[in-house]
Amino acid sequence: MIPGVSNRRRFSDLNEQEILALAISSEEDDAQIYRGYAERLRADFPNSAKVFDAMAAEEDEHRRRLIELHKERFGDVIPLIRREHVAGFYARRPIWLVENLGLERIREEVAKMEQDAEAFYTRAAQQTKDAATRKLLGDLAADEAGHNAKAATLQEELLGGDEAEKENFTAHRQFVLTWVQPGLAGLMDGSVSTLAPIFATAFATHNTWTTFLVGTAASIGAGISMGFTEAASDDGVLSGRGSPFKRGVASGVMTTLGGLGHALPYLIADFWTATFIAFVVVFFELWTIAWIQNRYMDTPFMRAAFQVVLGGALVFATGVLIGAG
Repeated sequence: MIPGVSNRRRFSDLNEQEILALAISSEEDDAQIYRGYAERLRADFPNSAKVFDAMAAEEDEHRRRLIELHKERFGDVIPLIRREHVAGFYARRPIWLVENLGLERIREEVAKMEQDAEAFYTRAAQQTKDAATRKLLGDLAADEAGHNAKAATLQEELLGGDEAEKENFTAHRQFVLTWVQPGLAGLMDGSVSTLAPIFATAFATHNTWTTFLVGTAASIGAGISMGFTEAASDDGVLSGRGSPFKRGVASGVMTTLGGLGHALPYLIADFWTATFIAFVVVFFELWTIAWIQNRYMDTPFMRAAFQVVLGGALVFATGVLIGAG
């Protein structure tokens, strides 16, 4: 046992039966994770779901081979030992932290899983003395090393050019509808709609702290309003825009950040320094919005720039004129 971590064992302290038991439980967990990904993707990405079904079947075959070896060497009773019982052993992220992040993120996670499994089997083989056990663990390390190549082969078989393009388009479209579109709307609202109250307060009072308080209140208030409005406006079932919670978070957070960007400079005590920095921040905010529109919404860049920059400039000028007057 490790001092102070009494419920965990060092990997180097495990005997060969415990190493086999750990491998068996790890293969069971990984097969369940792959099946979970497959179910998550089946409706929108049926062919990618088949890839993960096939990978889960591979993990089942690994588990079967490990259990057979355990029965030959140690009998039918397999010790209960799992990843969390071994100090420093690789951990799997809970599936709910990954499955909602999109197809490409799931593929990245699977590649990392295979690398972790390969490293485990390589180390486990080095720690065993029995020839049959060492051979099986070495074979499984080679299998895991080849899984990424096999996954690529399966994707080529199940995701032909047209299918792959269709699934990638669907994934991109879902990302845009769920995250980019509401986030962009929030950023535009936060950046543009708060310009007038912030700069009107600044030029009316020449008090940076008061301006900061007004800007912060306007930004957070707008973020809360936009977030709840987006979440309540559409449950995503018919429109296909995805989870209302995700869209609400994207809209609310980006609205708040859009306003805070040019409110934070007023933490600086000198009025003209703070105002100059706030103006520079606004400039970059507006051009960022134009770039996002061009990158994700297919809006011609010059048209997006004209609309956003001109609109922002008019709102900015309105705030300055009202405050100065």
